[in-house]
Amino acid sequence: MAVSSGEGKATPDRHVASRRAGEQGLLFDTQVSAPPEDVGYRGPTACAAAGITYRQLDYWARTKLVEPGVRAAHGSGSQRLYSFRDILVLKVVKRLLDTGVSLQQIRTAVTHLRDRGVQDLAQITLMSDGVSVYECTSADEVVDLLQGGQGVFGIALGRVWQEVEGSLAELPGERAATDPPDHPQDELAYRRRVRRSG
Repeated sequence: MAVSSGEGKATPDRHVASRRAGEQGLLFDTQVSAPPEDVGYRGPTACAAAGITYRQLDYWARTKLVEPGVRAAHGSGSQRLYSFRDILVLKVVKRLLDTGVSLQQIRTAVTHLRDRGVQDLAQITLMSDGVSVYECTSADEVVDLLQGGQGVFGIALGRVWQEVEGSLAELPGERAATDPPDHPQDELAYRRRVRRSG
């Protein structure tokens, strides 16, 4: 999945294309702020921010494509909580599916993205020819891929990050510390305590 950095002989066309990609700020150098680590988002909020249906969210969680990183569902009535990173990945999965990439290739891409640090994600552009998915971290790598005839479209994760951040600013989140206990029988008592304490 990783694309080799441009070690080949640089041609003037390659330099021009690489410079233009950098000047346009099209794919890299997106400035992002660190997402809050102790905040999670319920399923409907994650769906709204990622642009997916609840059915897709549920299926991807059950098949372990994208599982909630803050809290998994434990039985009937419990709520999954998704992290900012989870929602970012959900949105990328949706975009890859919309462009015709197979679920098998998407699963490989998601596994690869899980291994990256949160801040690293903002500096990655995923390129695809509709069959395979490639990771690029510089304009040179994008140009190499395009010259090889492999790239058809790209998804700049920094831009997706900003879109998710903007969506979540308008949607409710929950602090992980205020989650109900893991025991379903204690949930009613937990809700009463919360109601009394206001």
